Amino acid sequence: MGSLLDRFLKYVSIHTTSDDASGTHPSASRELELAKVLKDELCALGLEGVSLSETGYVYGLLPATPGEEGRKKLAFIAHMDTAPDFSGENVKPQIIENYDGQDVVLKGTGDVLKVASFPELKGLKGCTLITTDGTTLLGADDKAGVAIIISAVEQLINEKRPHGDIYVAFTPDEEIGEGADNFEIPKVPADIAYTLDGDYEGEVAYENFNASSVLFTVNGVSVHPGSAKGIMKNASLIACEIQNMLPFDEIPAATENREGFFHLTDIAGDVSKAMLHYIIRDHDAVNFERRIEKLKKIEEAINRKYGEKTCVLEVKESYRNMLEIIEKDTYPVELAREAIRSAGLEPVSTPVRGGTDGARLSFMGLPCPNLGTGGYAFHGPFEHVTLEGMETAVNIVLNIIANVK
Repeated sequence: MGSLLDRFLKYVSIHTTSDDASGTHPSASRELELAKVLKDELCALGLEGVSLSETGYVYGLLPATPGEEGRKKLAFIAHMDTAPDFSGENVKPQIIENYDGQDVVLKGTGDVLKVASFPELKGLKGCTLITTDGTTLLGADDKAGVAIIISAVEQLINEKRPHGDIYVAFTPDEEIGEGADNFEIPKVPADIAYTLDGDYEGEVAYENFNASSVLFTVNGVSVHPGSAKGIMKNASLIACEIQNMLPFDEIPAATENREGFFHLTDIAGDVSKAMLHYIIRDHDAVNFERRIEKLKKIEEAINRKYGEKTCVLEVKESYRNMLEIIEKDTYPVELAREAIRSAGLEPVSTPVRGGTDGARLSFMGLPCPNLGTGGYAFHGPFEHVTLEGMETAVNIVLNIIANVK
């Protein structure tokens, strides 16, 4: 699938990092550059109803072949943006054919992609490994998913395979939790949908965190330190106090599997004002609500101690655990598992310690498990993917299309 590799390299060369501070949709106008490329490619493939919305969403339909109109309608979705955690501009991929399974030097920085840190590398021996040069992330999250969907559609058309209605959609701003904000469900009237936004290509994930973003604003009182007794309220010190009221062992670095956490993403302030941004996560809905209640009690305790409105808490829901929806009808999961086995892999389903567009879309009426793409170590300079993993993901998509009833 030489075109798959070429397509992937083309996509990662386009800067699409989303911007969580912009307040616009899409959050960064640069995302539209890739969106326009994808719109043109869908048109060239002959899809119908191809459109690019003002907010940066690309939609298209490959109509059912004659006699296959009765099959369930499928949709495949991937996001175009890359995470703002690390630079996604001027990506310089390293392509290593017949990878030897050993540590890889990232030539742009001299950093080393170590097997000891990323043990999945051992299983990628003999593959065509694609890494970063260390100066940027790679963008396999989720341009691998985009390339897989386009390549699967192209192969479906070229080989004249029978199929039902196939919808495709590409979204902006998934990495900042806004990928479903302006998604137009009427343009994707599918019975079953899949996001392609996971790692191991044999994965079908249908359980993710419940998630919210949190902001503590601390309002202090600034006065000359020489005459501050009984007057000054140091907002930065109070901010430290808030953090110390949370469990030290319920953080990302100390949790795994279904264990939830409080994650302090950034803190800033001075004497007069301070802000603490958190994300909170938990797979269990009851425990998730307990975490929110704990934050509310912290707000109350700080205001009792320092005065009303010293601490202001804001909580914004990001997404919920799609398991609530998927467990009502497991056919999409079973269909994916059958497709994975047909591709020669054993399907794996593990709780996702994050979220995808599919989590929110599931609650919008579009059941949407997540499939793997063959990429690993997302959001940083050690991101890597294999051509063979992406090829297998293409075959899994085609198997789903062939097997759906």
